[in-house]
Amino acid sequence: MADTTLQLEARRPADAVVAPGLSWGRFIGVATILGLLLLWALASALAWTSPVFLPSPARVWDALVRAATIGYANATLVEHMAASLWRVGAALGCTLAVGVPVGLLIATSRIGRGILDPLVEFIRPLPPLAYLPLIIIWCGIGEPSKVLVISIAMLAPIVISTVSGVRAAGESQIRAARSFGATRGQLLREVMLPAALPSIFTGLRIALGAGWTTLVAAELVAATRGLGYMIQSAAQFLVTDMVIAGILMISALATVSEFFLRWIERRFLPWIGKQ
Repeated sequence: MADTTLQLEARRPADAVVAPGLSWGRFIGVATILGLLLLWALASALAWTSPVFLPSPARVWDALVRAATIGYANATLVEHMAASLWRVGAALGCTLAVGVPVGLLIATSRIGRGILDPLVEFIRPLPPLAYLPLIIIWCGIGEPSKVLVISIAMLAPIVISTVSGVRAAGESQIRAARSFGATRGQLLREVMLPAALPSIFTGLRIALGAGWTTLVAAELVAATRGLGYMIQSAAQFLVTDMVIAGILMISALATVSEFFLRWIERRFLPWIGKQ
């Protein structure tokens, strides 16, 4: 009982120190965003640039409202967002289904490492626009080609983070599990994969950013809906306010997905960051 009390007392000063720091960091972030918005509005009001190059925040807001109510490029803003979310979500699911097993094979098997590691290293530095023509030739111009382009962009971060997480598993844990007669499959499920989860989630967040970055390129492939398609359609006619509105919506969706992943980490992996 005394030991528990001492441990609780030892934690209180750290909590008291961390909370103000987090609040101050949030304040700085909000102040930075407000400062950029103010500078943007000032530049538009003083006509430092042409509205064609930089429309005012009010015009961008009007474009958002117009896209949400009337629609733009044959769909409303919600329909464009839903199409983009589906593509990124489907690509993420496919990438996890492939990337985590590939990472486990590379980390635990010499044969797997010899076969798969060169392929991952070959794909990793390639920009999506480089292999986009091949994807169109192989898969056509339907939804599978769009999802595949995003999936390839997401694959390397998931694989590399899985490999790193498995290799970070403690040798003492592995030896202890083997001493109790754990099979290779049990080692993977009960020791290596749980140890790799923090690293996998880090790779997942990086991969999600890569997926949103690739979205515009993916929606070049005969898309009729999607935020990337909306941006491309607006850019062709120099509708800059709609271009910026689409960019802001992609950023908003990416931010929401990032916070959602952080919530999952706190809810199901509370030990991350406390080891």
